[in-house]
Amino acid sequence: MKRRDFLAAGAATVAAGAAQAQTTPATPDAAPSSPAASSQGGASPAVSSPAIVASMPEIRWRLTSGFPKSLDTIHGASDLLARYVSEATDGRFTIQPFAAGEIVGTAQAIDAVANNTVEMAHTASYYYVGKDPTYGILTAAPFGLNTRQQNSWFYQNGGNELANEFFGKAGLYALPGGNTGTQMGGWFRKEIKTVEDLKGLKMRIAGLAGTVMQRMGVVPQQIPGGDIYAALERGTIDATEWVGPYDDEKLGFSKVAPFYYYPGWWEGGATIHFWFNKERWASLPKSYRAIVEAAAAYANLDMTAKYDARNPGALRRLVGAGAQLRPFSQEIMEASLKVSNEMYDDISSKNPDFKKIWDSMRAFRGEEYLWFQVAEYTYDNFMIRTRARGGN
Repeated sequence: MKRRDFLAAGAATVAAGAAQAQTTPATPDAAPSSPAASSQGGASPAVSSPAIVASMPEIRWRLTSGFPKSLDTIHGASDLLARYVSEATDGRFTIQPFAAGEIVGTAQAIDAVANNTVEMAHTASYYYVGKDPTYGILTAAPFGLNTRQQNSWFYQNGGNELANEFFGKAGLYALPGGNTGTQMGGWFRKEIKTVEDLKGLKMRIAGLAGTVMQRMGVVPQQIPGGDIYAALERGTIDATEWVGPYDDEKLGFSKVAPFYYYPGWWEGGATIHFWFNKERWASLPKSYRAIVEAAAAYANLDMTAKYDARNPGALRRLVGAGAQLRPFSQEIMEASLKVSNEMYDDISSKNPDFKKIWDSMRAFRGEEYLWFQVAEYTYDNFMIRTRARGGN
């Protein structure tokens, strides 16, 4: 979607919703509209907004991100959404993003939204798996859905509704706001060939993957993205996973942990969410909610596109600089799958929310791979083998 198309759609949405919207007072820190100034000497009369736009409330929100600004692709989704919402409302609805730590840290982001410290957040649900394991699978489930399947489940198979049924219990509402694509398996100080090699490793790893790894002998660590390099450099941890080549290159992991493993079986498609205080979301005019939904959907698509465009070059540079690229062994993959399934059974037997969502996701995965093995896999496999033979 080009910006002009998005804005045209946004303007139409504003027009359609204006009659239903209730004007609310501007928040105390909202900036007044400024009149246009003439470039030919002296101030010209203020240019009035169209009546439809002028009837819409002025609203200012703050968004706390779970990511540092240096990670332009994953943090940049917040900036993208904020820009589109502002442009589509003629500046009457503005959202100001703040990087992790500027208002609250990553670990406090959704609590800050729930208690109305800020109106919004942009972060990964699985960072809050300590609250409830159900948060974990709503970012990515070990051996779960890939990126396309995950988007299809959220948008077309009731995933968003199931997620918000669960999130709503905490006073939250969420929309998909980015997907990283399948992630890498992470950086290790030493080669990892067998399950035995994993035992005793201190690894920064998030979400339910940490539970799986712990059952396999790893000591999982929860460390925000901006602090991982220092922990690796000091030897506080022996390994880390983050996202993939583009972000990992920026964070410099290859300098202190040369072995780069794949695939990240715990994140076949990792969804980042935009989070809203449930009451504040409900109070928005319908037209504003529609604009935010459209902007979030575009940000979701845009993040995957950016990673897909930037990861190949970053991977080439990392390998060229000495990174040792390695696949996880079949032994490790099979053991990880077995432990993951045992974990799902254990949690499902105790947690109805988790079971309801995991059952839906697992059933959808089975149907999707029935289709993917027919067309997607055979096409991709042929093209990969053709490229390996030196084909065009």
